Amino acid sequence: MPGDSASAMPGATFACSPAIETGSASCTLAISVNTTPVADPGTPAALIPGLHPADLSRAYALPIGNPGRTVAIVDAYDDPAAESDLAVYRATFGLPPCTTANGCFRKVDQRGGTAFPRPDPAWSSEIALDLDMVSAACPRCTILLVEADSAQIDALGAGVDTAAALGAAAISNSYYSPEWANEAGEDVHFRHPGIAITASSGDRGKPSYPAVSPLVTSVGGTSLTAAGEQPWAYGGRGCSAYVAKPAWQPAGVCSTRSAVDVAAVADPATGVAMFDALAGGWVVGGGTSVGAPLVAAAYALGVPAAPAYSYAHPGGFHPLAASGYDNATGLGYPTGVTGL
Repeated sequence: MPGDSASAMPGATFACSPAIETGSASCTLAISVNTTPVADPGTPAALIPGLHPADLSRAYALPIGNPGRTVAIVDAYDDPAAESDLAVYRATFGLPPCTTANGCFRKVDQRGGTAFPRPDPAWSSEIALDLDMVSAACPRCTILLVEADSAQIDALGAGVDTAAALGAAAISNSYYSPEWANEAGEDVHFRHPGIAITASSGDRGKPSYPAVSPLVTSVGGTSLTAAGEQPWAYGGRGCSAYVAKPAWQPAGVCSTRSAVDVAAVADPATGVAMFDALAGGWVVGGGTSVGAPLVAAAYALGVPAAPAYSYAHPGGFHPLAASGYDNATGLGYPTGVTGL
């Protein structure tokens, strides 16, 4: 599987190399290298490593019996095996089928058509994870996959616009770009009132875009074990270099936009089960890629709101900081959907 060979994260490799061009994005998936992939798609659930849907719904008290709405996933490039990999995940864990044929799954390009971009192995793995996490958090949600032409924020942003136009209630963005001076010009793509938009906070310990946009809910990372959750050392965090502090964020942590609003599991050492045939089958995934689709699906289980709503309803989260808020995990992890 392609990876960032320069990764300093022990026991895992990043799927995508870090973005180095202004306005270019990197996916945020990290794969555990301490777990041997399980190639057989027919492997029983009990033999599959990583956190399963039941573990995630229990950890975040998700009302998975709710009917849910349409959750869109926006990623770059094409994953030709997206639907077939998704079918393996859902069948293995006893989730209802989500297919093109039954109307639950739809894949479009960034313009809403079927002129799909070229495949990319790293982004295909990102797509596989995102589809699995929406399925785990909201088994009855409809899933819309929007594949952008490239990893440029302009292209990905066009995909967000398409997802909004096609009726998504929540839109997940599992990618990040290093901040740049004119990043606010891209906010036009994330201004969709009434639609919850999530973004991964990134995996390099620094603030990033679109996580710092005041129009998105930025999802940071935790380590999730039977003993509870703790902040993940590698999640994006910090204070934006360019975005003003929103009125709804607490004082004292940053004088500008703090880069994390809420958090969910991200540590690949305590990561999630995902199925990606190209990556070897069943692997354990992590990175803040997990949280963006997971929280987007949680939004779709309730009445999707903007990030300001979460700050006004902190009782819907379990804080990981003594102060109730920090710039690594924000308000903490969700406990149900009352804070979303």
